[in-house]
Amino acid sequence: MATGNINVSVENIFPLIKKFLYSDHEIFLRELISNATDATLKLKHLTNIGEAKVEYGNPMIEIKVDKEAKQLHIIDQGLGMTADEVQKYINEVAFSGAEEFLEKYKDSAKDAGIIGHFGLGFYSAFMVADKVEIITKSYKDEPAAHWTCDGSTSYTLEAHDKAERGTEIILHINEEEESFLEDSKISELLTKYNKFMPIPIKFGTKTETLPKPEDAKEEDPAPTQEVDNIINNPSPAWTKQPADLKEEDYKGFYRELYPMQFEEPLFNIHLNVDYPFNLTGILYFPKLGQDMSIQKDKIQLYQNQVFVTDNVEGIVPEFLTMLRGVIDSPDIPLNVSRSYLQADGAVKKISSYITRKVADKLSSLFKNDREDFEKKWNDIKVVIEYGMLSEDKFFEKADKFALYPTVDDTYLTFEELQEKIKEQQTDKDNKLVVLYASNKDEQHAYIAAAKDKGYEVLLLDSPIVSHLIQKLETSKENVSFVRVDGDHIDNLIKKDEETISKLSDEEKEALKGDLEKVIPTTTYTVQLEAMDSTASPFMITQPEFMRRMKEMQQTGGGGMFGMGNMPEMYNLIVNTNHDLITQIKDATAEAEKERLIKQSLDLAKLSQNLLKGEELTDFIKRSFEMIK
Repeated sequence: MATGNINVSVENIFPLIKKFLYSDHEIFLRELISNATDATLKLKHLTNIGEAKVEYGNPMIEIKVDKEAKQLHIIDQGLGMTADEVQKYINEVAFSGAEEFLEKYKDSAKDAGIIGHFGLGFYSAFMVADKVEIITKSYKDEPAAHWTCDGSTSYTLEAHDKAERGTEIILHINEEEESFLEDSKISELLTKYNKFMPIPIKFGTKTETLPKPEDAKEEDPAPTQEVDNIINNPSPAWTKQPADLKEEDYKGFYRELYPMQFEEPLFNIHLNVDYPFNLTGILYFPKLGQDMSIQKDKIQLYQNQVFVTDNVEGIVPEFLTMLRGVIDSPDIPLNVSRSYLQADGAVKKISSYITRKVADKLSSLFKNDREDFEKKWNDIKVVIEYGMLSEDKFFEKADKFALYPTVDDTYLTFEELQEKIKEQQTDKDNKLVVLYASNKDEQHAYIAAAKDKGYEVLLLDSPIVSHLIQKLETSKENVSFVRVDGDHIDNLIKKDEETISKLSDEEKEALKGDLEKVIPTTTYTVQLEAMDSTASPFMITQPEFMRRMKEMQQTGGGGMFGMGNMPEMYNLIVNTNHDLITQIKDATAEAEKERLIKQSLDLAKLSQNLLKGEELTDFIKRSFEMIK
């Protein structure tokens, strides 16, 4: 048996690092600014603990573009490097200076905000540059160093006359990446990745208008001056304590995050936990309404104020991805390019925490100001209902504050609803029957019929209502939901006395035969019912189970039931006590009987929005003939 060590050739791996380390070449700027930030924060920490005997001052990071020389400069005023440190940290690929620093000062530096972990970020520069220079001077009293590399495994390292503490990285941009010499491109990347970095970042200057002198004339122009253009906010709202922020601060930060979003958020949730993991952030509830297709990926993930991604799948439960805001955690494990989340137990804990925090906030809003909560319900219900469907723990909490509006615009919790309908809306097995409508206009006649009987009708009109009802029926005992235009409610609700039919059994048998000659029985099941004479002569309903399964198919849930494409099947409820039914029964001419049946069926279909195309044209033509 032979044993040995696998030899990794630097000559082979270096080109791979340059080409494939990051999926997006633009990441190089984020990585280099992150390194500059680390260098500055390290210096701050060392001065705080008295190890660095220098003045920290008010350092900033500066980005300069020299289009003529095809150079991009990243300059910091951090702790810098000696020649030996350049040799150690730059020439030894994947040796992370941040990792070593954190290990050395693990007790005192745990909250220092150091970002780097893999020691590879610097090499992202070679994705866009033919040559990279480092000019650096340490805070220690040692000479400055000048490192140069042309993208091969060869480099030069020599002394330099740089006098100021800090590091300057000079990228000689290659021809294919010259877009990174455009001010607009750099400005775009700085805004995207570095908008909230903890150290001020300067990119050029801007003109600032000054107040006019007291003796200035009205027509005199206001004086101006050139000032540093700081592109970032080093102290964003999520880094502060909730007690230090007012409502206007939260709204201002929302506008800072989404400058093109003109509608104010409904409310916010401030996340702030330091055990068993570190996580801060602010989540906002925008007005969502009924739109399930609202743009997701609006929550931004940061790591120590460095933008990582706006794909927070896994960290934020899916039902909350319709929210907006920021999450920042140094404990979320990322792969080497910081672009994708790794599977990790900490992520699941963070997800559970966010779910619980959102549920607690909603519960608090409900308890403290129910009237306001009811006003906002239609704008937030999609998120809450989706959460109740997908997260059992959220369902348990939301069951106390989830609202069920009625067609009369009153709002009930499920417990209140049960109490209200328990005496009247039960079936023959004493099971509670919850009636609901999904569209007040389309189901108006059915709603009116139910209300005439004194029944309470909910308005459940969200796009996932069929899924939610299924969940509620599973989790609640002795409760069933029936849409008002579903299976005929007189069959489901327990009645004190039966309505007697005007027709004998023989007459009903003959009538049914006449109806089935005209009505397509492959689509409609004819059911003769004795109802009040004022009720509609023909009513079309759809079996609750079948209609619900079809709706669930349309919203992505039908596949799990193995239904395939379910056929259109309806019940045709015929009121045997209506005068029109008597007229149909007594008609002697077959043509007249058929005309009455067709017209009545089409009217019933029209009330259910089922009459379209050629059938609608024929109905209109027939109606004009009858008027004539």
